[in-house]
Amino acid sequence: MKKLLIAAVIGALSSTMMLAATDAAAQTSSTTAKKATPKKPAPKHRIIKRKANPAKEAKVDPIPEGSEHWNCAEGMQFDLKGDMARDQIVTVHWANKNYNLPRQTTTTGADRFHDAATGLDLVVIPTKAMLFSDKDSSRLADECKTTAMQQGAPAPTQANALNRNAAPAAGASAASGQ
Repeated sequence: MKKLLIAAVIGALSSTMMLAATDAAAQTSSTTAKKATPKKPAPKHRIIKRKANPAKEAKVDPIPEGSEHWNCAEGMQFDLKGDMARDQIVTVHWANKNYNLPRQTTTTGADRFHDAATGLDLVVIPTKAMLFSDKDSSRLADECKTTAMQQGAPAPTQANALNRNAAPAAGASAASGQ
């Protein structure tokens, strides 16, 4: 019986030793395999990093001469060159760039200038102007007013110009009728 017990203990120890040796061999082969393979696989396409071009990045369009300054809510601002009452294209200086915005027809009486290529959209109603971006459907500037508008004058829109021109004629005909 002692011989049988000793044989069982030796068999258990030898099988344990075999498993431990196999695990140790697997760990050493996996660590050597890790060292042999690169940490990052090679990219499928080559990425070219360009150096910064300060001349190109610092390009700032000058504010057009004779433009009118508009102050907006939240500290935003833009400059507008052109007569909204008669011009078909106005120039908006926004974010250090000049944008030529052609007039769009509306049925509401608001003046709308929109450039599909850049996505910039200027809408002017008698009390304020709003600047939109089609690219991300956001309002870039709101509650924009000129100095005259801040003092109570209406926006210089096409509809307001027509109303001003029509008002004296109606007043003159009423005065002549008395």
